[in-house]
Amino acid sequence: MTTKSPGTSPQRCLATNNAKRVPLTQKKATVPSSPVPSRVPTKRLTSLLPRSTRHAASARPAGCTQNHIEQLPPEILMKILWNLDASSLYCIGYVNKLLYKLAKNNAMWRKIYSAKYGESKKLKAKHMDEVVEKLSVMKVQERPGGYWRRLYFRTVAGYNHTKWLKELRTINPFTGLPSHTEKVLREQHVAWEITVCDRSVCEGTFEQSHTYYSDSSVTLCWTNGSWPAFHQLSTIQLHGVKRVPLKCPSAIKPGWKSLMAQLDIDTISKSSQVIGGDRLVKLVLLSPGIVIGIWRGQSSIAFVMATFHYHRLLERSLLGSSVCPYTIPETRPLFDDVDPNYGLHGYTLHITLHNTVTEIMSGHFPQLFCRKASYCGEIPQAFKQKNCCMMSLTLLDESQIPFWCVSTPVSMVLANEEPFSYDYQGQHFLIKYKDAEGKVQMDVVLLEEQRQFFLINLVVYISTVKVNQHFGRAY
Repeated sequence: MTTKSPGTSPQRCLATNNAKRVPLTQKKATVPSSPVPSRVPTKRLTSLLPRSTRHAASARPAGCTQNHIEQLPPEILMKILWNLDASSLYCIGYVNKLLYKLAKNNAMWRKIYSAKYGESKKLKAKHMDEVVEKLSVMKVQERPGGYWRRLYFRTVAGYNHTKWLKELRTINPFTGLPSHTEKVLREQHVAWEITVCDRSVCEGTFEQSHTYYSDSSVTLCWTNGSWPAFHQLSTIQLHGVKRVPLKCPSAIKPGWKSLMAQLDIDTISKSSQVIGGDRLVKLVLLSPGIVIGIWRGQSSIAFVMATFHYHRLLERSLLGSSVCPYTIPETRPLFDDVDPNYGLHGYTLHITLHNTVTEIMSGHFPQLFCRKASYCGEIPQAFKQKNCCMMSLTLLDESQIPFWCVSTPVSMVLANEEPFSYDYQGQHFLIKYKDAEGKVQMDVVLLEEQRQFFLINLVVYISTVKVNQHFGRAY
């Protein structure tokens, strides 16, 4: 709501310029010595007011205006609110507590929801049955306060999910992932927020300040804001946010939040490990894939960085709730009782090392087997890297369905054991990653003359439990 500054309106200025000018000698200005009395005495006006109003007017200090809206009966306020649209009804809830409570009325938001979606011809028959069920009178009465308000915003935020699901059907043959993930993320205006809470229950929410898209993952960075000390962190939450296109100020614009990661105080204290840094900051890795930069010699936070894999990223960012993440449905391949080694061969691996600026190394390895010396592909690759980067790994099964997807920061450390290969002279380094589903180990050697790292060995380990669950086997 904007307020115009007091002054002469354009129409009034135009009338003044067109008026007939009268010389000052023809007409003398008279200034009254005393104010002109009113036709109705002030005492009589005061006596006409109700007794409660007269008492409030006499007790009110000078210059204080009366809030006439709060003095209206709730029935009259509800009549006014019933005539507002969704944007106005949402914004008026920020005026005071009374209007916030009244503006969450289920009946009003049910009417707005049914007007927009209940009679839409674009809805299919199966969606119409669901809408009719939700619009029944008993359902409205049984729902808690604010249910239809939340349902309206969630439906508006993800109403075109069938459209962007169709756009994600095109698969990139090189990565095995949807080709238009970045395009859909930008078109849907998906953002990500991080909410941190310290041990004194002080909470702060920050929007990402930098976003980097690679071929199989997105890296987010939060640098702005007043962060609490690292040792004071109690909870960290990452949400995908879709803003609702309503005509209201951006500061209070509604949106739908989908929980993507949540860390409590125990996870922060147990899983934190230093993976790198420089002269200014040190990098602390938190599971899953969250990096916190801490100023050296201090405990204050410089930035927070997270990386998410493209696999089901749209669904995880939009279709979850603020307290519950999106559940990825299980897609088990058909059972094969002819091949005794079904589930042990035909894998395809796509792995990428990158930072927040550019891609460092990318490799594609088809026809991998779960037996020694059975994988194919030229392993040796040269690349330049510092001691820490992002690794995005996509492992596809023999049906080219994503089997194991990981996007996480990794660090490179000097190998203490004997060199893996004697064909390359130089220092040997290791890049390792491990979780409950699998493990990755990369052996690299530093070539001093070329000033490059050379990848000479890459091994991917898969948990037997994961293989049995995915293929329905008992290996």
